[in-house]
Amino acid sequence: MLKKSDTILSEALIEKGLVAKESLNPLLKEAETSKLNLQQLLVRDGLFNESDLLKILAEKLKITFLDLKTFPFNKAVLDKVPVKIASYYVFVPIEIKDRIITIAVSTPFDIKTHDEIRTQLGYDIEMVLSTQGDVLDSLQKNYGLAADTLQSISSQIPRFDSTSAIKDSVEDIEKLAEDASVIKLVNQIILDAYRKRATDIHIEPYRDGLSLRYRVDGLLYDANVPTEMKNFLNAIISRIKIMSNLNIVERRLPQDGRAIVRAQEHVLDLRISTMPTPHGESVVIRILPTKMLFSLEKLGLAKKDVQVFERLIQKPHGIIFVTGPTGSGKTTTLYTCLTRINTKERKIITIEDPIEYEIAGVIQVQVMPDIGLDFARGLRSMLRHDPDVMMVGEVRDLETAEIAIRVALTGHLVFSTLHTNDAASGIARLIDIGVEPYLLSSSVEAFIAQRLIRVLCPDCKHEDKNTPRELRELIAKDLGLKSANEVKVFKGKGCPNCNFTGFFGRTAIYEILLVDDVIKDLVLKKMPSNKIKKVAVSQGMRTLRQDGWQKVISGITTPEEVMKVTTSEGEIIEKSDLALSERLEAESTLKTEGMNRRTYSRLDNKINLRYKALKSQEELSRRGFNPEQLCVTKNISAGGLLFIADELLPIGSILELHIELPDGSQAIECLARIVRIYELEQDRSYDIAVCFLDLTGADRMRLSKYLEVELQEDR
Repeated sequence: MLKKSDTILSEALIEKGLVAKESLNPLLKEAETSKLNLQQLLVRDGLFNESDLLKILAEKLKITFLDLKTFPFNKAVLDKVPVKIASYYVFVPIEIKDRIITIAVSTPFDIKTHDEIRTQLGYDIEMVLSTQGDVLDSLQKNYGLAADTLQSISSQIPRFDSTSAIKDSVEDIEKLAEDASVIKLVNQIILDAYRKRATDIHIEPYRDGLSLRYRVDGLLYDANVPTEMKNFLNAIISRIKIMSNLNIVERRLPQDGRAIVRAQEHVLDLRISTMPTPHGESVVIRILPTKMLFSLEKLGLAKKDVQVFERLIQKPHGIIFVTGPTGSGKTTTLYTCLTRINTKERKIITIEDPIEYEIAGVIQVQVMPDIGLDFARGLRSMLRHDPDVMMVGEVRDLETAEIAIRVALTGHLVFSTLHTNDAASGIARLIDIGVEPYLLSSSVEAFIAQRLIRVLCPDCKHEDKNTPRELRELIAKDLGLKSANEVKVFKGKGCPNCNFTGFFGRTAIYEILLVDDVIKDLVLKKMPSNKIKKVAVSQGMRTLRQDGWQKVISGITTPEEVMKVTTSEGEIIEKSDLALSERLEAESTLKTEGMNRRTYSRLDNKINLRYKALKSQEELSRRGFNPEQLCVTKNISAGGLLFIADELLPIGSILELHIELPDGSQAIECLARIVRIYELEQDRSYDIAVCFLDLTGADRMRLSKYLEVELQEDR
């Protein structure tokens, strides 16, 4: 039987001339016999947008269409409606006024449903219309993820205390883990994470509750979960263990497993790791699609760099190293290269830890140290299978490095990774583990460093007119532009599409060091990596920061993202760059209120300072003050200070400070870490920037008050 709302909607569409009656008749007949209403059928066939249909229907019914994405919900109103009722009838409460409750629905309720809700809630009902997706998202946002499922479990099964994990009956937990409601709960967690583009799910137990977090675009975000979820931690973890064939009885040792699940139309490969904590097991689920489309053009490479990659991966032999810290996208880059050259004429074998993506036509081997299958042994065995191209997940030791080099020298193309900060440091790393320079220069074709940066959301991206002049001048200088006026900087306002972060997705920035004849000579002479980098830059190599700046002016990312991942702690930087970096770092710190402000006020003043560099942990533990050097500060804040030193101290060194305030009060003693250094040209001295490590609350407050008084007097 045709619903009244379908009849009203069809009449409205015909009246507005948006569709012919003859075109609607087949859909109306289908709506009579199927579970879908006319509105859903029109959206399914792509004839109308759901929000447009609801606006037309709302106009016809003389009710309101409401955008729930930005609606400020009232907790007092939400508390009046049990989650069980709201989830069952699929509505979200909006307002209560004079014994009338306003609810948002995606389809107008019939009289029977209307009466059922009024009877259960004790309020008269008024409806507003909103899209189905917005209603479901609002239910989850306000009541918590899977709140209705948890309530269903609670009403059927006794609660389990996560703090008494060892005492719980294993049989009861296993039975509970197979319950349909628990299975549904775990599925909802995975599906919600996938919909939000999460790469990892973190389930973390604490004394006072349970934390569920998703990693999206490299950052962790809390998922709103009901407080009841902590009572079912054991059931959730046992279900996850069953999915990944782990031992549900073992709760005292870490375990690693794997599971394949289907989310909507996609098949996902889950990598599961558990770890014991005092309050239950902590679980991390990494979400990987079983199939990925790899393309050099989509990695974030500039057109010129794509051509360089193409030439490198087509070479008949040699080694190509991709460098960077964990989580910088090295494996994705390697897989993309392998996919590009994966043809029937080539035999490709990889040895990895772990295998992240499956590539058709490529033999992939998983490292198993427990049985003696490490990278070196696997690499030796791979040679007996007559490969053309080989990939080694990581070069960790001299044995693996020497085998890979000899394989490259005997006519094979080898891909691998190193954990170094930039491309030139890869050379120093290999020499440091014992590789002879002549072998390195003869076999390595290129070192490619990379980092991941967040991409601005295309829906809310706009030009930032308030970008500091110094920043634009720095970008123009680094890129060799004629004027800072050529530099345009963009930022994201935040919108529902990007979860109000201003970013949507990530891309990579690259630094490609080609080992040509000039670089080979430097390698043979064992020149330091910073010298090699300078020569490479003089020959046209674009550094990570320069590649990042190019993406900034192209509107892909923000300067803060680039400076965050390209800060080099091992080099002396110019004073102007230091001041700008500090300023941007402070100004870009977002507080919970969403406002930009500097964390600490800074005073440019000379204050007597004594410092001592701690050489060892034993010296650190003694904490006996023994001043060695006397100097003065250039500026100071409650978070750190800048002082002049006659000696060059290593970045990251721990100093013991004795700060003598001019107000005559007791000196402040604390530990500090050196974060930046730049050289003063005129007198061979250095400006040392440090941040305080263990400044007490009382001393920080005393220092803040002193600075406040001095700053007011300066004004």
